[in-house]
Amino acid sequence: MDIIEIGVSVGTIMVIVGVASYLLGKRKTDAPIRAGLIGFAFSIIPALGIVYLVYLFAKQDIEKT
Repeated sequence: MDIIEIGVSVGTIMVIVGVASYLLGKRKTDAPIRAGLIGFAFSIIPALGIVYLVYLFAKQDIEKT
């Protein structure tokens, strides 16, 4: 596997985790854009991005009034 393939795969994971974090953040936080950006940044190391998604998934939904 050469460096370009690794970069493309990490970049793809970053985008997927960033979008998933945003979508979960809309239900679970008051700042979904921030949640998406944090998920995107944590995904530089893919395991951290997955851990962050699990954290968001386990968090209670917020009540919108």
